[in-house]
Amino acid sequence: MKEYKSRVMDDVLKQKLLGKGAVLVEGAKWCGKTTTASKIAKSIIYMHDPAFREQNIELVDINPTLLLAGETPRLIDEWQIAPKLWDAIRFEVDQRDEFNQFILTGSSVPADFSEMFHSGVGRIARLLMRPMSLYESEDSNGSVSLLDLFADENISGISELSLEKLAYLICRGGWPKTVDIDEKIALQQAFDYYDAVVNDDISRVDGVSRDAERSKNLLRSYARFIGSQAKNTSILNDLKTNEEESISSSTISSYIQALKKIFVIEESLAWNPNLRSKTSIRTSNTRYFSDPSIAVAALGLGPEDLINDLNTMGLLFENLCIRDLRIYADTLNGTVYHYRDKNGLECDAVMHLRNGSYGLIEIKLGGDRAIEEAVYTLNKLSDNIDTDKMKRPSFKMILLGVGKYAYKRKDGILVVPISCLKN
Repeated sequence: MKEYKSRVMDDVLKQKLLGKGAVLVEGAKWCGKTTTASKIAKSIIYMHDPAFREQNIELVDINPTLLLAGETPRLIDEWQIAPKLWDAIRFEVDQRDEFNQFILTGSSVPADFSEMFHSGVGRIARLLMRPMSLYESEDSNGSVSLLDLFADENISGISELSLEKLAYLICRGGWPKTVDIDEKIALQQAFDYYDAVVNDDISRVDGVSRDAERSKNLLRSYARFIGSQAKNTSILNDLKTNEEESISSSTISSYIQALKKIFVIEESLAWNPNLRSKTSIRTSNTRYFSDPSIAVAALGLGPEDLINDLNTMGLLFENLCIRDLRIYADTLNGTVYHYRDKNGLECDAVMHLRNGSYGLIEIKLGGDRAIEEAVYTLNKLSDNIDTDKMKRPSFKMILLGVGKYAYKRKDGILVVPISCLKN
């Protein structure tokens, strides 16, 4: 398998280690956490190694310092199989009183993790890692940098991405092992991941037995509401049409929380800017998967299905863009939000940096009509923002699936194909 450029999160992890005793790297399994961490670590212990798993777990109770001994930073992979290890690491960080000591990786969150993490505040930093962006998988040429957009630099770029290739990339997803293999095999990986989630992971995460068929139905329903602010009651009503047995709202919540804990779904928070008017802003989260290929698998689709249903493809493409924007935002100390008000004005993504700078982003599959619709939305939202109380947007961008060029329009709005974007 060929060597790819470093993940964009490599530098983020290195920076966090410079200021913390330990860094917890979380994210969906198969997204490359261990590979990324092992490139930085000087020693490694695999807690889930079948030959030593039981012994490792027993040592956590007897003498955890044996597991923590080694050249630093020391990687402790799948630490959550022995949650008591958290306190041992926290204590060891305190005793050593040095940065750059441990990297923890895990693909699920222990049931009582909120209280555990609070005990490590100031000592242990948290880093969420996602499947690969198009720039990391070398499906984006990176000719347009978000960092440059915030600095108001000129842009230019050329995209060679076709609609057919884009459909494939949505279905393939950003799983590192799929990037350099035969396309038919690559497309199967998301379905294998989906099967593991519904048959095992969704129950294993907190020890609560959950029905595989119900999990499938829930993921399929969730996928149908992708990119929306649908409430759990909407998903519940959708499920009732496919289930003979009764199902409660609390059950739906339980399943969704489990999916969040294993990083299958990642909702987008609502953006709340200062506006000139008293327009009420919708505060519901927007439904997304951590990778669009999971939604594809839940719906049982393939690239040709997307080509034949461009409306569905557009929604899944939006999820792909949100995934990439989140990855890039993390390297810029930023967060990606969604905006919608009571009048129906909606902006697909707002990238807001820690320093108060922000960019407004509309996501469109392509086409002149779609671009003009996006221009109207971006300008209307921009005009509504009270610039006496907050900054003007650093940029307004239309992020395209299929488009030949990256350029700035005469009105200042940027048009950028996703295959030209990087952090």
